[in-house]
Amino acid sequence: MILQLNHKNLEVYKVSRSLVKECYILTSFLPPEERFNLIPQIRRAAISVKLNIAEDSSRISLIERKRYFEISRGSLIEIDAAIETTFDLSYLRKEQISSLSLHLNRCFALLSGLIK
Repeated sequence: MILQLNHKNLEVYKVSRSLVKECYILTSFLPPEERFNLIPQIRRAAISVKLNIAEDSSRISLIERKRYFEISRGSLIEIDAAIETTFDLSYLRKEQISSLSLHLNRCFALLSGLIK
């Protein structure tokens, strides 16, 4: 926001920003007993996606850059597993996560393309 860096123009970064917002919105619907479990876990993973994409922009080595994208992609998988748990526990319904699903899949596809 303060620094005007090139990674902010990347589509994957823009999608990750929306992903973070969606995760924060969805976790606000989780029950209070999850405030020390699922809520912070999902939010940390979402932030990790965005921060690792940003961190990647400071790396010169292609191998290092790919590694940050791989870490971001791993965090997407973590979000997916956590959201699956919210279904298993009947905290969220499928229609509640439609927007998150779009952002998650789009971000995963974009990161996979950048890793190749």
